[in-house]
Amino acid sequence: MINLNGELVLQADQDWTSNRSFLYGDGIFDTLKIVDGKVLFLEDHYFRLMASMRIVRMEIPMDFTMERFEAEIIKTAQMNLCVDSARARITFYRDSSGYYLPKTSQVAYVIRVHPLEQKLYTCLTQAYEVDLYKDFHIAKNLLSTLKTTSKMIHVTGSIFAHENGYQNCLLINDDKNVIEAINGNLFMLKDNKLITPPVSEGCLNGIMRKKILQLAQKVQEIEVVESIISPFDLQNADELFITNVITGIQPISQYRKKKYSAKLSEKLTELLNEYIQA
Repeated sequence: MINLNGELVLQADQDWTSNRSFLYGDGIFDTLKIVDGKVLFLEDHYFRLMASMRIVRMEIPMDFTMERFEAEIIKTAQMNLCVDSARARITFYRDSSGYYLPKTSQVAYVIRVHPLEQKLYTCLTQAYEVDLYKDFHIAKNLLSTLKTTSKMIHVTGSIFAHENGYQNCLLINDDKNVIEAINGNLFMLKDNKLITPPVSEGCLNGIMRKKILQLAQKVQEIEVVESIISPFDLQNADELFITNVITGIQPISQYRKKKYSAKLSEKLTELLNEYIQA
């Protein structure tokens, strides 16, 4: 079952061939984690989604409050029997005819929910090798920081990683700086300095990125900064990890011949779980 504009319907009954998100990538989405009947980081998700819709000039429904936002997601989780721990995706798309120019900017939305095995985050320290994906570059602009339904670079990067036996790939922008992974933000630890690229570099304005920046301030002897990361910096780092709301923190074990520790990743995962439980 999916949630289509507040109505629970069978996904197979829907025809997406006239959907503007399908035709033109004219959509905004967000991925959320549900734990014990609540959406984690609800306020952050809601306001990021509303800001994203304003940036792409979608007409935000007046009745789509934060309370309704959570209620529709939880309703869908309940119908799919996965309210204890689940992954939810909500996609807003312009519900209009037209070609590149839509006739209106009114929106519709669809919610899909899938169960997750664990409520709390786990720092998985098994082999996790990455490499740079250099076929295409992320543009340094505001649209790149949004979760739009136009993610062809991330799709082709995922295929590249799979074909070459990597668990993930790191993406670069037009200046050849490293900005993020395929499925999350990138953090680098070097000499007790925790670095993540600024949003101005074109990386996703991630919810988990924001939380890790806050939690890392609590770790003694760690300086937290937003700064440019070059490919050369990766080979001099002590630790690399990827963050997103579903996985939490994923340590990178190897980039080319360089191998990394996961001590800070484990510590931050503990702090993250304490924050959630509190």
